[in-house]
Amino acid sequence: MTATATAARTGAPAPEAKPAPPAGRRVLRAGGLLLGLALLAVVVLASIAVGAKAIPLDQVWHALFESTGTADERIVRELRLPRTALGVAAGAALGLAGAVMQSLTRNPLADPGLLGVNAGASAAVVTAISVLGITSFTGYLWFALAGAGVAAVLVNALGGSRAATPVRLALAGTAVNAALFGYVNGLQLTDLSALETMRHWSIGTLTGRRGDLLPTALPFLLAGAVLALAVARPLNAVALGEDTARSLGARLGRTRLLSIVAITLLSGAATAVCGPIGFIGLMIPHAVRAFCGPDNRWLFPYCAVFAPVLLLGSDIIGRVLVPPTEIEVGVVTAFFGGLLFIHLVRRRKVAQL
Repeated sequence: MTATATAARTGAPAPEAKPAPPAGRRVLRAGGLLLGLALLAVVVLASIAVGAKAIPLDQVWHALFESTGTADERIVRELRLPRTALGVAAGAALGLAGAVMQSLTRNPLADPGLLGVNAGASAAVVTAISVLGITSFTGYLWFALAGAGVAAVLVNALGGSRAATPVRLALAGTAVNAALFGYVNGLQLTDLSALETMRHWSIGTLTGRRGDLLPTALPFLLAGAVLALAVARPLNAVALGEDTARSLGARLGRTRLLSIVAITLLSGAATAVCGPIGFIGLMIPHAVRAFCGPDNRWLFPYCAVFAPVLLLGSDIIGRVLVPPTEIEVGVVTAFFGGLLFIHLVRRRKVAQL
């Protein structure tokens, strides 16, 4: 029996229907997404043009679409284009993973880096390189995915599973992060032959990445993105509480499982490609909620568009800040992300959870 029929039978006033979002707001959201795509295109061009050797935009255009055989063309096609493409893919993956984690755990501090997922992938990759002698990307990609999944389950269990609070999850993630990165550092010190291979990767960087990495990781990234978008509506119900979610028809077990699989695929593949880059998944969801609201059906696409803008922008800053050397993108995002983390922790609403 519907709520309206029940109200008519008992004489109680019928509940008011929840109004649909006004058309103007939908237009604004769509416009913001288009603006994000335009901003992403600008940052992509800047990422290709800016570096130790600045290349004018007209030369970038010719290098992309015409075969001239010049030095600029080789720089664009062999170095900067693969680097930029990896930045777009990894940024979108980390932004989506962070948004899914925050929605699933209802924790404003959730992030693949803070909750140990990146650390799990890193520990598994370092083990594959140092202990098993695996040096091919295809080989240790599977280790990164497995490590990310194990770390996600472990942090959730230590944080109290269904009874977890934001603070308990953050503390569990901090403990797992410390333990796993201690293991990574110890393994690096005892295996000097693998130290150079792992040194740049373990910081989180786009420098020196080969163009063949993305096609190998892309199926995992796309699968994770599809799963993330598929659970957007059920996670909207989860945000209202478990009892309310069940009454709305959400299948909590399946939603949790698909969300964890999406986080594992997105974070594991991105970490395998670029190393552990933290705070992207923390910063972007907070930044875009002011424009798109809490609806995950809009939040997730916004994160997938604006997270690469932040990652590529940080990479550009790292290139030009102290020329002719470069600061790895993981260092730049950690600096800005640390400031945001302090701000979030000091907020009264978060601190009392």
